[in-house]
This record gives sequence, structure tokens and C-alpha cells, in this order.
Amino acid sequence: MNHREFFSQFLYLSEKPGIGGKLKVFPEDFIVIEEPLPSIFEGRKNAIFLLKKRNWDTMTAVKEIAKRTGIGYREIGFAGTKDRHALTYQYISVPLEAKDRVESLRIRDIELTFVSYGRFIKLGHLLGNRFRIIVRDVDEGAFKRAKEIIHELREKGGFPNYFGYQRFGERRVVNHLIGKLLLQGNFDEAARLFLGYANGSMEGDEARRNFWETGDVNRALEEFPRFLRYERTLLYTYKKTGSWKKAFLSLPLPIMRIFIHSYQSYLFNLYLSKRIEELPLNKALVGDIVVQVKGGIPYRDRTYRVTETNRDFVNGKIRKGQAMVSGPLFGFAMRKAKGLPGELEREILEEEGIGLEAFKRLPKPLKEPGGRRELLIRPLGLTYGYVPGKGMCFRFFLPKGVYATSVLREIMKDH
Repeated sequence: MNHREFFSQFLYLSEKPGIGGKLKVFPEDFIVIEEPLPSIFEGRKNAIFLLKKRNWDTMTAVKEIAKRTGIGYREIGFAGTKDRHALTYQYISVPLEAKDRVESLRIRDIELTFVSYGRFIKLGHLLGNRFRIIVRDVDEGAFKRAKEIIHELREKGGFPNYFGYQRFGERRVVNHLIGKLLLQGNFDEAARLFLGYANGSMEGDEARRNFWETGDVNRALEEFPRFLRYERTLLYTYKKTGSWKKAFLSLPLPIMRIFIHSYQSYLFNLYLSKRIEELPLNKALVGDIVVQVKGGIPYRDRTYRVTETNRDFVNGKIRKGQAMVSGPLFGFAMRKAKGLPGELEREILEEEGIGLEAFKRLPKPLKEPGGRRELLIRPLGLTYGYVPGKGMCFRFFLPKGVYATSVLREIMKDH
């Protein structure tokens, strides 16, 4: 399954025809500039660098910097992962003693500029990201169509806040399926899918297909390319222990969490799509959980339930942009909706055959309490125009955890 096939199951909010076109023809077509929390510049325990990268994913870049400077990659902090096929700017923190070594690094398509001293940067230490995106191969009528879609969605309260394709696997759209199998305790099938699924266009696909057909671990260790280091870690640990569960737990914790978070994201996307079909997104119903918004930034830890008594007051807040209706990030401690929204949440879990307790039965480091996420997004400072010879250019700011590709999906339609 490719990304287009995967996302075809999720509804658009606007029914107007899109502009079509192509994203990321060149890395410079997709520019991302991180806006960090000011607090990362407090203190002097770490050196803060601006990392500019082209065609590198964040984790691979961090590991390359760590390897070349002789420090552990966990000693390098960053606030969020950025697209690989893009030109991105983000902040990283490194130990003080590594400052000079990092400044002297020369890595192709990576630039590191010392900015300040500060604290260790953790995931989430950012306000959001600014984007400048070019959509190529569109006609001159694209401007009019984009304008109509954007106007319609502003009237409806924003763009659907789907998790983007990056959440489910850049090339193999299977992360959510692996996550579900792990939640079900089916480590054997999760391993078979992780190791054996091939999409037909990647180096190592023949080795994956052979494993899918035979399950031969020794053969896989001979055939799997060295760059598939997580797959090889899984195979080595299974060979040593005879347990796929132990093999999965030998993977780095962030990798394991990707699978669980991907399945959570899939369930959220399902909820959002069903809500588009059955219930309003920009109007709170009795039983809904609403997220507070300040300055266009949602605060997902500040939620309250809608009742018959406060419904009109809450909807007034929504119209003013001070609150947003939320959907479920399923987990064992998630604040559940009631009424019609709650019925829709239960319906999704029943159809998937998953209970919230499954998120608690996971091995301790992976237990997932869950939370809430706003259903709509309102890109801040959105500007757009047709650039002859290039296509449509869009500029906007999005809060952390929101995907620019989800904004563009509504405008492009066939992406």
C-alpha cells in the first residue's frame, strides 16, 4: 500500500476540486523553520546549534554528528523530527565539551551554526514550525481553486488535522499495522510484517520477500543489507533469545514508540474522517471534550467537557478561536467523550477489536496514557500565490505536532 491508497480512506472536508500538482520535487520546495521555546536558551549547560539540513532525516543527522564528534547520540537534544526530503532548520543541543568539535564538522548537506548556550533540548520544546512550500506542475487556474478551498475551510473553522503520511512510514506504510499487532501481544506477526513486508521499490526488498516466505532468520541475517540496522538488531536478538517479544524490546525506545503512536494516529484519523461524515467539527456537542486555544496555539493538556449547561458558552469560544473540539488519542488514561462523540469513539474501538486496557498491558516503557487532539487546524499567517515557472507557493505557521502535508492534501486533493 502506498500513501495515496492509505489516505484514500479518509474524507476531505472540502468537496471542491483541488489544484493537483507535485510536492517536494526539489528539497528547496519544502522549507521548514523551527520556532523553539525561548526557554531552551536558559542556562549554560549545553551549546545550542542551528542545524540546517537537506535530504537528511533528523535522527540520521544526529547520529552522524554524534559519530563524528565521539559523543553519544542521546547526548544530542532536539525538539522534533523534520522531513527528510526538505530543507529544514532546527535547534539541537550538545554537551559543552563538544562545542568546538561540532563547530568544526563538515558534513555534506548539513550546516551547523553555534547560536547560544542553554539547556538540553527535549522532544516537544518548540512552539511550532514555519513553512514555505512550492507545489509544482499546476496550471494558472490553481490560484482560483486554492482560494475557493481556503475560503470554504475558513468558513468551516479550519483544515482537518489529520496525522500526515510521515507518521505511518515514509516508504512502507505499515507502522500502524505493526503497532496494532504489538498492542494485541502478537509479536510473531509484528516481526513478520516489520521484517518481511516489501513495497517493491527499495533496496533489500528481495531479502524481505524471502523472509516473508521462509521465516529463515539465518538466511535473513546473511541477506539483509547493513543499513537496515533495526531489522538486523531484531534478527540478532531473536536468534540469541528465541523470543520475538525480547527482540522488539531490544530496539531503541523511540523506534518502538513509533509503532504505538502510529496506530494511535491511525485511529485518530479514522475518528476525524467519520466525524466529517456524521458530526460537526467546528461545533461542540454535549459530551465533547474541548481544547483551550491561546494565540492560535492549542493547549492539549487544558481540556473541559461540554454539557447542556455550558454548550452555548463553549461554542462562543470556538467561534472566537479560543477553543477547539478534540478527538481521541486512544490510551488507558485518555479523557473519554460522552454522548454522540463518545459513541463514535467506542464504535471505532469495537470495529478495530481493541480496548483501552491494551495500551496499559504494553511493556512498561511503552504504556500509553493517550490524550486529546484538536480536530481542525488554522494555519497562521497563511499566504499563497501563483509563481510563473514554478507553481503555487504557500507560506504559513503550524503549531507543533501538526502536519503541513495535511494542509496541502485538502488543497491538492490528489496528493
